[in-house]
Amino acid sequence: MTGSGQNRSRLSAALRPAAFGADPAGERMERIRRSPNFANGVFVNPVGARTAPSGSMLKFLPTYFRKEERVRRAPAGTVPVYPTTLADLATPPDSGLRLTWMGHSSVLAEIDGRRVLFDPVWGERCSPFSLVGPKRVHPVPVPLRELGPVDAVVISHDHYDHLDMPTIRALVRTGTMFVVPLGVGAHLERWGVPADRMTELDWHESTEVAGLLLTATPARHFCGRALRNTQHTLWASWVVAGPEHRIYHSGDTGYFPSFAEIGKAYGPFDATMIQIGAYSEFWPDIHMTPEEGLRAHVDLQGGDPAAGIMLPIHWGTFNLAPHPWEEPAEGSVTAARAAGATVTMPRPGQPFEPARGLPLEPWWRAVAARPATDAPGVERPVGPVGATGGADPAVPIPQA
Repeated sequence: MTGSGQNRSRLSAALRPAAFGADPAGERMERIRRSPNFANGVFVNPVGARTAPSGSMLKFLPTYFRKEERVRRAPAGTVPVYPTTLADLATPPDSGLRLTWMGHSSVLAEIDGRRVLFDPVWGERCSPFSLVGPKRVHPVPVPLRELGPVDAVVISHDHYDHLDMPTIRALVRTGTMFVVPLGVGAHLERWGVPADRMTELDWHESTEVAGLLLTATPARHFCGRALRNTQHTLWASWVVAGPEHRIYHSGDTGYFPSFAEIGKAYGPFDATMIQIGAYSEFWPDIHMTPEEGLRAHVDLQGGDPAAGIMLPIHWGTFNLAPHPWEEPAEGSVTAARAAGATVTMPRPGQPFEPARGLPLEPWWRAVAARPATDAPGVERPVGPVGATGGADPAVPIPQA
């Protein structure tokens, strides 16, 4: 590179907002080019997927901005965050496995005496900007500084609702290990994570952390945080196996046949955490509906719907798609009932041990927005906006 080219590169990096992260370069980029999942200059999906919105935007925009639709995309009342999370987490799980859904895709998994934190997002917005972008509709269940030690932080991909710069910077100070898909380490490096505290994995590669085996497995999605989204960071689902238990986290993904192969190679699982929210007919290949999520769970369990439990994730916290706020929960319960599978729908922050009983109360129904009208010309009141409800006017983009 010429001197002027180097200067332009340095200037570009200096002007790039920190939240955008960094592009892979050097040896990291060379490793990416050697990946069997990298072709023609980009990472590729296990099954072809459209990553840009399909269909007519003229059809999409009226649907998204129509008043009655906006009302239903957010809770009308206060989301009942679990009140005693920290007290409940103070005692180790008797069964050796406890899961705590913190909202969206953030899950604390306590497994065989160790603690793994998936996709932690404690920020107020999933956005590179503090005043613009989808805002959370409920507070985080516990302050991050009070969560206690974590052995590993696992990231599924680099979209803002899964990889949150302020949260990562706070976790760096705890001494935890970071395990991420290939290329995502470039973002972490820019945010102060030391090289010896992170491991980047390609699909079907594994690493051991504190006696747990963490394996990156395929997903059907895409990546990108900056204005120019070159597909140079991988997306992944994850298997975590301990001496007695094993669990699966889907990250973001569309449905694809390889769930059965993942289950055969690494399952069956005591619990699966499956993305079932932020779906749309405009991006059908990169997110799953509740019915598809349940199908993926059964595939992962070797076709046995009675094996293990499914924890639906990627819903309830951020307003990222046109569907009603409560629809992912209702759809998951309905699909599980039809298939004879076991699904659990805890409140945000509610710890549970799959072997000790599951939260099954349909708590979301009490705060879901009712239809905007009961009868022609009669409009229902809308709940408060902000942390307890209200739709963010930003148009969603299928990066969640």
